[in-house]
Amino acid sequence: MTEDDAQLEARLEEQAVFEPSESFVSDANVSDPGIYDEFEETWPDCWEAAADLLDWESDYDQVLDDGNPPFYEWFTDGKLNASANCLDRHLDERGDEAAIEWVGEPVDETNRTYTYAELHREVNEFAAALRDLGVEEDDVVTMYMPMIPELPVAMLACARIGAPHSVVFAGFSADALATRMDAADSEYLVTCDGYYRRGDPLDHLAKANDGLSTVEHDTTAVVVDRLGDNDDDFGHGLADGQHDYDDLVDAQAGAEVDPVTRDAEDMLFLMYTSGTTGKPKGVKHTTGGYLSWVSWTSQAVLDIEPGDTYFCAADIGWITGHSYIVYGPLALGTTTMMYEGTPDYPDRDRLWEIVDEYDATQLYTAPTAIRAFMKWGEQYPDRHDLSSLRLLGTVGEPINPRAWKWYYKHVGDEECPVVDTWWQTETGGMMITTLPGISDMKPGSAGPPLPGVDVRIVDEVGEQISAGEAGYLTVQKPWPGMLRTLYDNDERFIDEYWAAYSDVDSDDPDDWVYFPEDGAKIDGDGYITVLGRVDDVINVSGHRLGTMEIESAIVGVEGVAEAAVVGGNHEIKGEAVYAYATTENGYEGTDELRDRIITGVEDAIGPIARPERVVFTPDLPKTRSGKIMRRLLENIADGEEIGDTSTLRNPDIVEDIQAEAGD
Repeated sequence: MTEDDAQLEARLEEQAVFEPSESFVSDANVSDPGIYDEFEETWPDCWEAAADLLDWESDYDQVLDDGNPPFYEWFTDGKLNASANCLDRHLDERGDEAAIEWVGEPVDETNRTYTYAELHREVNEFAAALRDLGVEEDDVVTMYMPMIPELPVAMLACARIGAPHSVVFAGFSADALATRMDAADSEYLVTCDGYYRRGDPLDHLAKANDGLSTVEHDTTAVVVDRLGDNDDDFGHGLADGQHDYDDLVDAQAGAEVDPVTRDAEDMLFLMYTSGTTGKPKGVKHTTGGYLSWVSWTSQAVLDIEPGDTYFCAADIGWITGHSYIVYGPLALGTTTMMYEGTPDYPDRDRLWEIVDEYDATQLYTAPTAIRAFMKWGEQYPDRHDLSSLRLLGTVGEPINPRAWKWYYKHVGDEECPVVDTWWQTETGGMMITTLPGISDMKPGSAGPPLPGVDVRIVDEVGEQISAGEAGYLTVQKPWPGMLRTLYDNDERFIDEYWAAYSDVDSDDPDDWVYFPEDGAKIDGDGYITVLGRVDDVINVSGHRLGTMEIESAIVGVEGVAEAAVVGGNHEIKGEAVYAYATTENGYEGTDELRDRIITGVEDAIGPIARPERVVFTPDLPKTRSGKIMRRLLENIADGEEIGDTSTLRNPDIVEDIQAEAGD
């Protein structure tokens, strides 16, 4: 590292606030700071700005009907179709432009580009095929597919005929598929024969068939041929009630299906998410409110324009992919990218190679990935020209300041604003983040609530807390992208999201408060730092410590790439802090580094947060979606039997951590 580089690193380390560049602000979609006051003064009519981004077949009567809280209705009696908004209305001006750029995992495989006209044609053909199979309006169609183009085709085809879709992440088990199909009363499945991971074909159809065998009702399945000749190793054949996707589409060549007119409050899709009872929750999102919300946030926060090539490195099996790979970008007429593979195959510069090759203008990814990039080293992004990037974003969990600054410097070259976005499956889209054309950025803090979003940090009894104190994140007013209920379970909807801080017997919407079960704190400028789920709290001698805050302090120590903190049983304290850390390239898990970690935690939070044990590990146990499985780390800390590891993408690491922790 040169002296200039060292000075730059030192400056970034100390800098707490970053301004967007003048060049970005001058061209940003939203750059008037007055939007915050304007939206507050005109709420809820301010959300006409979101509805105006869509084409409506019939105008809505009112923006918000709050007469039956918490069952709010948005853009009441408005009529539209999501597929038409994502495809048909762009054909005249964008028909020959790329709608989807799909990058398959094998590097030597021919990638696919779908223009808006081509995507429109295939969506129509598959919509016609689904109708011929018996799919009717309001039937729920399940999709169990990896990151292949036929997944958004199927989603938009369902939206076209008014059939809600329910996408199940391809990494989930056969039991998870069956549970979700039963819960949604879904008789139709779209899946595929297999897909690739690290160059090897995976047998997906066998897993899908295992799931279908336990579904409690008859089913019809459509199977996409993803593997071609590589499927021969698995000996697949289609069973009774199963149909080849290509055969169905070819039989409908040139078919056109008129988009079904849907009410704004008609269901667009279900997405099942984990619940505290262990039974998945069917989050219901509707057509008008959801589509307007993801369109507005895509434009305002991600700064998406039709001419962009926008890259979200998420999976469509999760809400991020729904909102910010499919519906938001396509509603705005931009080019959206899909990548089938992993960021480190065949080498650790694969993502940067894609950004370079396609001249991606935005990159939206998870802090988990950014910490991995940081661990691997800046030499990988340095291999490629990333100057096409205009904006960077993070999603999925809080990002610690050190990883934020690494991302800002080594990927964005200190020119791209970074939007650190907080939201949930249930919120439909972003809720807390900086607006990149307006707001300064504070690494580690998501930022202020979006204009028109009323977020308050409260104590146990619902009173607002002082700046700098930790409390509970709440949303005091409804918003268009919100979930409407849980599928077939209104009572659980109220219990899960509203009961904690609401008067559930009141008809006054002011008495209803949404609680996402996240802890947070707010500073004097109104910037919110999300501390993690309220159950991610360690109670040390009566002091409640947020795991995210401790993890952020650990990763702030030079040489640490990633950390996970859990509570372990302690004879005196009740619970103690147990830390698991991975090191950056060039660093080893020495006693000296362990001491610096402990000192770093004490300096950042106080002696009460001092880790009882620091265990170094080459990796952390993660699900296939990249989430750290802290439950297993708790088992290790307490010396308990390790539970189920089948959902992990790296199950072997658990034994390695056990061995290290036992030394």
